[in-house]
Amino acid sequence: MKQLKIVFMGTPEFAVPMLDVLVKSTHQVVGVITAPDKPAGRGMQLVESDVKKYAVGHSLKILQPEKLKNPEFIAELKALNADLFVVVAFRMLPEMVWSMPPMGTINLHASLLPQYRGAAPINWAMINGEKETGVTTFFIQQEIDTGKIIYQEKIAIRDDENVGELYHELMALGAIVLAKTVDAIAAGDYPQIPQDHITEIKHAPKIFKETCKIDWNKDVEYIYNFIRGLSPYPAAFTTLEGKIFKIYKANRHATSIAQHSPGNVATDCKKILRFYAINGYVDVEECQIEGKKRIGVEDFLRKYASTNLPNGMIQL
Repeated sequence: MKQLKIVFMGTPEFAVPMLDVLVKSTHQVVGVITAPDKPAGRGMQLVESDVKKYAVGHSLKILQPEKLKNPEFIAELKALNADLFVVVAFRMLPEMVWSMPPMGTINLHASLLPQYRGAAPINWAMINGEKETGVTTFFIQQEIDTGKIIYQEKIAIRDDENVGELYHELMALGAIVLAKTVDAIAAGDYPQIPQDHITEIKHAPKIFKETCKIDWNKDVEYIYNFIRGLSPYPAAFTTLEGKIFKIYKANRHATSIAQHSPGNVATDCKKILRFYAINGYVDVEECQIEGKKRIGVEDFLRKYASTNLPNGMIQL
């Protein structure tokens, strides 16, 4: 098996185990491409990406281009003389970049392609109530997430987990599948499976703040999946007395009888905070009201509703 010279491209925490498995392999990581440092926090101090922090700790060569078509960056990238580029959770590459290495550019995507192409595949698989998801390695081509599949591994989505927990399971699985993929490419023995046309493709677009607002006119099962599919970040929200109210964890209860109108809120002021949907309700377990910390529902009710029933709430 040939020892490959690899350039790795990635930015967030999700990509770190994939970089780590390559660093510890028989292959050579000759460069790491990641996002430029960005100001963050109250002091607006420059913050390094998780991938950069790892790369610095392992004395890897780092490039942080603002623009991927910058001639100076392209020249530096060519000078690394890599056999293969590996991309995990990075931005879209121009053709002059992904077509550069002789053995191609591969991507690891956290879904079972061709389903859930896009920026937020883990979230949308859970929001849509899928029972399984997985990771896919494939060769990058012109259209995003459409290249020939190399390997794919599935994982069950548990009914009681949130997207944060699933995220870490897929990180671990991704490292295993990526290592297998790179070794197969080095050996010159790997599949290339076209992504056949499917009539119904489920997409995974980027999630924005407005995406996270709960629609209480939806099915209660969908709302339950929506909450856990956005927990712990960025978190599903509704409003309570005019304030943003984030829900991190809840139980759902389906019923054939509409007890109250969708969006109605009820509480016993002790343990139960209930929001009604069209065919049932969810009981909140962990929450956060605007300007306060995330807490359990009993602590929230003790502080917020123990003396006066908030306006618009129904007494249970």
